[in-house]
Amino acid sequence: MRLRESSVEEQIQWVLSYIQGRSVDVWKKNVIEDLEVGEIEYESVEEFLAEIRKEFGGGDEELVKVAKLKRIEQGGKNVEEFV
Repeated sequence: MRLRESSVEEQIQWVLSYIQGRSVDVWKKNVIEDLEVGEIEYESVEEFLAEIRKEFGGGDEELVKVAKLKRIEQGGKNVEEFV
């Protein structure tokens, strides 16, 4: 999936699909409901990610590094396509 070609809402939905755990389930459900009815809007997915960091901290260092690696591109292809 090429996220840069997707809308901000689609990118946020994609991010939310990877968020799991009892401690975030209620928060995640509320964000999804608010997005669906247009109560909250984000200018960019980076703004949304900043809110996640503010709410829950920076996250597991290893997972953060894996996510950064997955965003690297070579010759217009993402890591999965390149490999």
